[in-house]
Amino acid sequence: MSTHDFIAIGLGPYNLGLACLTEPISDLDGLFLEARADFDWHPGMLLESTRLQTPFIADLVTLADPTSPYSFLSYLKESGRLYPFYIRESFFPLRSEYNDYCRWAAAKLTSVRFGHHVTRVEYDRADDRYVVHATVAGEPVTHRARHLVLGTGTPPHLPDACRDLGGDALHNSRYLQSRQALRAKRSITVVGSGQSAAEIYHDLLGDIDAYGYQLNWVTRSPRFFPLEYTKLTLEMTSPDYVDYFHALPEATRYRLESAQKNLFKGINADLINDIYDLLYARSISGPVRTRLITNTALTTVAYDEPSGTYTLGLRNVEQGRDFTLDTEGLVLATGYHYRVPEFLAPVRDRIRWDSHGRYEVARNYSIDHTGRGIFLQNAGTHAHSITSPDLGMGPYRNAWIIRELLGREHYPIEKSITFQEFGVPAGAAS
Repeated sequence: MSTHDFIAIGLGPYNLGLACLTEPISDLDGLFLEARADFDWHPGMLLESTRLQTPFIADLVTLADPTSPYSFLSYLKESGRLYPFYIRESFFPLRSEYNDYCRWAAAKLTSVRFGHHVTRVEYDRADDRYVVHATVAGEPVTHRARHLVLGTGTPPHLPDACRDLGGDALHNSRYLQSRQALRAKRSITVVGSGQSAAEIYHDLLGDIDAYGYQLNWVTRSPRFFPLEYTKLTLEMTSPDYVDYFHALPEATRYRLESAQKNLFKGINADLINDIYDLLYARSISGPVRTRLITNTALTTVAYDEPSGTYTLGLRNVEQGRDFTLDTEGLVLATGYHYRVPEFLAPVRDRIRWDSHGRYEVARNYSIDHTGRGIFLQNAGTHAHSITSPDLGMGPYRNAWIIRELLGREHYPIEKSITFQEFGVPAGAAS
């Protein structure tokens, strides 16, 4: 049974960044457990031309340690692609390129263990250690550590109306594996309003003439909202805004969490324009076999097996009118929702919960009653705002977690970087 300073469970970009940043720290022994056999970041959405919505400097390490050998630029240099990336003159890596970079980094680390499926976490009070039980190739293994870092990610979400459907309806996370089968259908409907829905719609629109299907895009949003990427809005992904947001009352934070979704769940403006330009080009030779239906909620879904057809029950929320739409192919770009891992059940009493039943996340990213035993990656928009899922804030959060684990600041942590003030100005009269 191995014993470590901390065990990190799950290996998405955030815990992978933590692994990169802790690898050179000799007096901090961490172990990273991942159920999958290798790193693979949203493989069903690695379309050839899609790119990140954050620049390359928002890699695993640079914003905490610009000298790290695990930076994106180090990856480009080692793979002989630094000059082509420079000539390309774009700050935004391709998504497939970012995935390859993460795989490159993971392969260099000594602390990562793939194929470890965590089944149960217990707490040994006598030893003041967490006991992590896992299986490897069906065989049980056990590890112990004083601290845990949770990075299990957010699984695909399906609306209630879409659960237990027959046929081959799919969540967008499986799009690439299913694309060829979709192309053979007479009609395809994409449901969703975010970046993934837009990428899939654009991809299918590009093939519409070759395959001749009817293509529909249904969104509950009143319009196709662009991701806001202006510089003063980007200052909301900052230490200053985390401090401000976290100090607000819980009810206010939840209200803002709902109102701010378009700040991190919108569509890249260039992609919206590309979709319009492609629609325009296709329309020159006649009507395009496509419909973009906004302000429309999916309320019911029925599948008819003999015809292989889904009947979607839809409601225009502004008009208050119901209607139906038949489709053979159905792609549900309905996002991802965090679920508390079942393996935490034995230590639930050690975790703080807010009035909504979600983790009560402290400013230092801890969620346990001691304030430094269990730390959370992502899944904290209700406590840390839009910074929680932002790739560029991952190294900042990891620098905080490392400081808590070590008891000292190893990587310098920025305190204030914005030009604007989010709260009442200091020294203002009340």
